[in-house]
Amino acid sequence: MTYRKTAGAAALLTVASLGLAASPASPAAAAPAAAAAPCATSTMVKETLPNGTTWQLCWRMQEQAGLILEKVFVSSRRYPEPVQVLDSIRLAQLNVPYDSGDTEYNDITDYGFGGWNLQTLTGDDCKGGSARVGSDGAPEPQRRKVLCVSAEASGLAYRLHGYENNGREPIYSKQGHDLVLRAISKVGWYEYVTEYRLHDDGQISARLGATGDLSPGDYVSADKGWPIGKGARDYAAMHYHSAFWRVDFNIAGKGKEKVEQYDTKVNGRGSMTAKLKTTKTTIAKEGSFSKVNRRWWRLVSSSSKNKDGHLRSYELVTGADDRYEAHPETTPDVTFTQSHACEKYATGNADPQCASKKSILDFAKNKETLKDPVMWVRVGFHHVPRDEDQSPMPLHWQGFDLLPRDFTEMSPLTPAARAGVNGQQD
Repeated sequence: MTYRKTAGAAALLTVASLGLAASPASPAAAAPAAAAAPCATSTMVKETLPNGTTWQLCWRMQEQAGLILEKVFVSSRRYPEPVQVLDSIRLAQLNVPYDSGDTEYNDITDYGFGGWNLQTLTGDDCKGGSARVGSDGAPEPQRRKVLCVSAEASGLAYRLHGYENNGREPIYSKQGHDLVLRAISKVGWYEYVTEYRLHDDGQISARLGATGDLSPGDYVSADKGWPIGKGARDYAAMHYHSAFWRVDFNIAGKGKEKVEQYDTKVNGRGSMTAKLKTTKTTIAKEGSFSKVNRRWWRLVSSSSKNKDGHLRSYELVTGADDRYEAHPETTPDVTFTQSHACEKYATGNADPQCASKKSILDFAKNKETLKDPVMWVRVGFHHVPRDEDQSPMPLHWQGFDLLPRDFTEMSPLTPAARAGVNGQQD
């Protein structure tokens, strides 16, 4: 039995630029205000966190993808010039197949996280934050409170008791903070929280939370579900959530990033333990890739460097993940493709300009040279319901992190007294 509400015959909307200015060639090529003010005030978020880091970006809601962040810049007390990180980040699909094999949804392209599925914020939805009014992304858009913006404590950022002066060095300890942007979408019985956490050390975390309720129409036989309620009578169906994000970097406004893969493998033995060797592979052409032990990827600028002369980059950090092998497109952890405006969704891509490209596997099959790469990240969660999921269902999360690597020569949170500690000490 299907408990999703249908979205009618509405076609996929073409993503419009909303009049956003083109990315500057370099943060140094224009005044900071011009470099980091590419959108109207009503669609801009600019917030300075307690430790002095400022994030500035544009936001909008789109009928299928929901919350989209664009033109994301970061600056700090140590590095006051705004530097661009992302051109855009957005959800690109949510595939929900049930273990029974009888039910499957693609919640982004079939139903959408924007429009009438986008929830108006109320109650504790944005407690302690600011509920922003904006278009809900529907074909006939309504202006509602749809985006929550808040600054939230993130825990201990660092702690150091130095060895200098015979251990009389001061203790350096600092609490961190995140700028958090959230939107809530209701699809059937599930309510999804799209969340981006912009950390004061430059890290970006993309997360999708699921709450709401277990569907009363999705109870199955004992061999296909988990017992819920009294005794062994009702069995809630097990199912997957395979979420995809589309990430388009634009480091320092220069674009043309390169994709690098790093692998660390055992390479003989030393006097005490195994020796490990790390090798770099440049991914020059489109393709899909999966994690193995000690493998990671980064998007590195081809020209923008930090003050130490190292090329700026961001590293993809994957967390908890369940791969869904039943579909070839939900098997890879990450896919890199050459940027094309019509390639919007990881599956179910229906843009007529990409008539033969329905999924990320189609996007990558031509093996184009990566001159302006787009990164598609897939994170899976196998939901085995439990008694505690009733009711409402506690939030469960899936997502990934983008970690700055050599973006600055020191952490933007480095205390002034440690400013000289950069590289090997004399």
